[in-house]
Amino acid sequence: MLYNQDFLDRLANGIRGALPQWSISTGATVRLLTISENATYLVIDEATDTKMIVRVHRPAYHTREQILSELAWIEALRADGVVETPRPLHTSEGALLTTIFDGESKRFVVAFEFMSGAEPDSDADGIKWYGKLGEINARLHQHARAWQKPESFNRKVWNFETILGENAYWGDWRNALGLKADGRAILERTHDRLARDIATYGTNPERFGLVHCDMRAANLLVDGKRLAVIDFDDCGLSWYAYDFAAAISFLEALPVVDALKAAWVEGYRSVAPFSAEDEAALPMFIMLRRMQLTAWVASHAETPTAQEMGTGFTDGTVALAERYLTGNA
Repeated sequence: MLYNQDFLDRLANGIRGALPQWSISTGATVRLLTISENATYLVIDEATDTKMIVRVHRPAYHTREQILSELAWIEALRADGVVETPRPLHTSEGALLTTIFDGESKRFVVAFEFMSGAEPDSDADGIKWYGKLGEINARLHQHARAWQKPESFNRKVWNFETILGENAYWGDWRNALGLKADGRAILERTHDRLARDIATYGTNPERFGLVHCDMRAANLLVDGKRLAVIDFDDCGLSWYAYDFAAAISFLEALPVVDALKAAWVEGYRSVAPFSAEDEAALPMFIMLRRMQLTAWVASHAETPTAQEMGTGFTDGTVALAERYLTGNA
């Protein structure tokens, strides 16, 4: 229960004290927007009519080098016109990364320009946007393959071990909320099946590289005809096809998924190749992601998203796993 109210209040006070680094008054409004892996705040300075987003990083999750590597990719993507995403903001001293104190502990902090928009709905209009998202994913992947990364570049690797292994980044799916013995048995078989299927699919450079890894609806901003992508905090090395599974996070069991998948694949292929083998692997990655999220919900129980999901999310994961095992996913 990291993000209790006292902790969030301390973070907000720490942000206020740091605002002059971006030439913003300490009297500006600091309002919590979201709690996920990190705590994200909206800062509004009415005196200068300025808005910006400040992200305070979860302790011991990303290193300084990893955060700066994320920002380096964002700046390269913006410079090359690959995707619309908020600009990282430098402090008055030219730094992209700063720190605030939470008691005696330091917290990494980054700031971004404010960008208007709202997340797309997962209805018919959402299908249109997921077609656009497929195009964006294809451009991102093309860029990732060609980009000359800085020598200091360092991001997490999202493979089977770090997603579902014994020391997975987001915890053990076996701790899922409300998981019963029969459900655990089904998920154990699914875990083993995924391990075999993913090993067969492989990690050759055409299939595995730098990806966003979290383009779910909450990280998309629609404004008119524009679709922007935010929150590269989980970007890292993983399967390119996994980007679609991440894009439908928390939607996996809904009937609309087939339509979203068809739109995404069509959009992707309008920009870059996406083989029949890659398309056939999407159900596998959807199942992998769903089990990862089931672990995340249990290990991040204080977040609003986890509280909304509850034990019903675990039940849905078991049902999805049964379909995967029978080849009906």
